[in-house]
Formats: sequence, structure tokens, C-alpha cells
Amino acid sequence: MHNATAAVPTPVTVVWDWNGTLRDDVQDHLDALNTTLPDLGHAPITLERYRAEHRTPIRAFYDALLGRTLTDQEWHDADTAFQLELAQHPVRLQPGARDLLLGLRARGIRQSLLSLSLHNRLLTEVRAVGITGLLDRVDGRHEPVSGSKAPAMARHLAALGPATDPARTLVIGDTVDDALAALSVGAVPVLHTRGLHSPERLATAGVPVADSLQGAVDMGLAIINSTRPVPR
Repeated sequence: MHNATAAVPTPVTVVWDWNGTLRDDVQDHLDALNTTLPDLGHAPITLERYRAEHRTPIRAFYDALLGRTLTDQEWHDADTAFQLELAQHPVRLQPGARDLLLGLRARGIRQSLLSLSLHNRLLTEVRAVGITGLLDRVDGRHEPVSGSKAPAMARHLAALGPATDPARTLVIGDTVDDALAALSVGAVPVLHTRGLHSPERLATAGVPVADSLQGAVDMGLAIINSTRPVPR
């Protein structure tokens, strides 16, 4: 009698974003930005405006806020002041994030972290909150941010190895660019509303949006484990 062997599905992978997603630092980024604006002739901005207009690379964000192009010296001084101010804020996770990561690990779901933060700084911050051992891979940037996160996402998935199926990879982020990066490699994006972009901006990405990290994970895993296409 012939016994057919059922195909074993590829493991699910969750790729986390850092700033504004796992790391609870939106107010920190606003405070750091507002520290630099007066020297550039601009008044501090509100959190609402920050979340409505934030973009990468950050130099382009400054240009948009000021309505002019920063000189190289202005950008150097502003970025230095921004980073010094940001470094004064302790690294903290979003409420419930650690338990969420622990729960996913217990279920056998692989997890990794991809950020456009400087790689060495990212490693230090992840170690500071004690989650390094819960992540299969942590990748930050090694060069200045020039545009989209998509090329970094492609490299990250490739580095995770051949067992990583983009269609069974859930990307959790907080910006439109996180969604576009996920879609560029065929992964499933779900955005959450507690990060750097407002819910109204997230809605323009045309992908699922949740009000919490837990909700984003639940929504994304339901999509991956169903036959339904990713909502667009």
C-alpha cells in the first residue's frame, strides 16, 4: 500500500521593524527633532505633524519641513544634535512586545529584525532590552540611507537562508515604506498605528493596518495561514 507523505509547510518568519515598532521611541524622535529646529529657523512641531510628514531619508524630512534644502553643514550639525539628544533617551520596548516575541518563539515561529538604524547602534540597543536571543538575525544599515528600505529587505531575506519563503514571511512595521519593502519581495505586510506614521498615512499603503503589535501579528498570521490573497 502506497503511503503519500504530506508536504511540510515552510516555517513562518516574522520580520520586525525597530524604531516605532518594537522600540517605543516616537516621542523620543520628536523631542530630538525639535531640539534641532530652532537653530535652523523653524519652530518645534507637534507629534501630529511629525507623524503626518515623517519620511526617509531624514535629510529630506528636514528639507520638507523647512521648505528649502539644507546645506551640508546644516545637515551635519542638525544630525549630530539629533543623535546626541536621541542618545539621552533610554531604550524601551513597546508595551507587551517582549511577551509577544516570547510567545511567537514558543510556537516555533522564526523572528528577525530589520532596521535602517546604524547596525552597531542597533545591536547595542537590542542587547540593552534583552531580546537578542529571541531573534534569528538582526540587520541594521552600514551606509547612509539613500531611499527605500526595499533593497535592505531583499538582502535580509536572502541572508535568512533558503528556508525562508517570502509568501510565509510577515513584515510588521509602522511606515508606508515598511509596507512597500515587504511587497517588493512578495512578503505579507501588516502595519501598526502606534509608530512614526499616522493611521491616515498608513491607510494609503493599501495593506492591513492594526492598532497594536498583537493585532498586527494575529492579522498577518491569519493571512499567511489562509488561501486568501493579501488585502490591497
